[in-house]
Amino acid sequence: MTERTVITVLEPHDEYPHEPDAAENYNESMYLNAFDLEREVGGWFRLGNRVNEGYAEMTVCVYLPGGRVGFMYQRPTIDTNDAMNAGGLRIEVVTPFEELRITYDGNLCVLDDPLQMADPRQAFRDNPHVPCTVDLTVRGMSPMYGGKPQYDDGTELETDPEKSFAKAHYEQHTTVTGTIVVGDEAVTIDGYGLRDKSWGPRYWQAISWYRWLPIMLGPDLAMMLSVIDGGPDRPPRQGGMVYSDGRYRKLTEVDIDSDFDEHGNQTAMRCRAVTEDGETYEVTGEVISLIPLRNRRANPDGEFMTTRITEAMTRYQCGDLTGVGMSEYLDQVVDGRPVGPDVPREDA
Repeated sequence: MTERTVITVLEPHDEYPHEPDAAENYNESMYLNAFDLEREVGGWFRLGNRVNEGYAEMTVCVYLPGGRVGFMYQRPTIDTNDAMNAGGLRIEVVTPFEELRITYDGNLCVLDDPLQMADPRQAFRDNPHVPCTVDLTVRGMSPMYGGKPQYDDGTELETDPEKSFAKAHYEQHTTVTGTIVVGDEAVTIDGYGLRDKSWGPRYWQAISWYRWLPIMLGPDLAMMLSVIDGGPDRPPRQGGMVYSDGRYRKLTEVDIDSDFDEHGNQTAMRCRAVTEDGETYEVTGEVISLIPLRNRRANPDGEFMTTRITEAMTRYQCGDLTGVGMSEYLDQVVDGRPVGPDVPREDA
């Protein structure tokens, strides 16, 4: 039997919402982050349309001066997948692959101590909620990276919706300008970011753990490093890319050695990344501000599965360059503990 060839396809129309799959857990999501390297402020924004389940996942997270975080998560009702517009957050495609606009008009819960969000019900109850408006212009700094894998005859790959995280995914490093207003505090953004889009069936519980580092060091150097659990009896999958000289190069080796606090939250990391053409990058990271988030879902037996996602604005250093980005660590929680092999164990 002849082995079929898999190709990756990305077209301008993929910037817009697709016709949903029949899978109940179909998810079409857009994520964008933005950081001002001088002020070390910024945020990230995500809309995930789960139209077959009747709602969207809407998240706005703003990193304010002094380690404070403004945060809001909602599940607004939707009945179509026609737009990325729910819960006051709108992500508009101005020109595919070139320009997007993010706007938000709603409230944020402002936390002096973002770690309180480990108990979201109490955090939302005990901290002030203030009005927030966002108006950001996002412009592509790099080519697109990724797309939809499919067979070269146009046939889709078979996936198991129960085990899927996305059937298509792409990313792009960006420049970002605009303003975020939280209460009476205006945050001006003139910096860099990364945005991604994915579509297809997704459960947050489909991956045991991962470490995801989008890094912006300036207009001439940016990266995305990832290490993802490979599954039972398989090594972790190492990947990502480096943007330099106006192009992306795939990473073939990625090592992320992390430090953690007493709560199991990342505080620093030392990274080594090797490109497909053999160039090695050494990067260190230091967390500036972190908020712990979670996703919960009941399994068919009615038992809740919990996913912990720690989202940290992180300062990065590579050679003489200093930048700001994210460190996003996802772990399933089993017996009250995150499962990632790098998270310290109390009995170790």
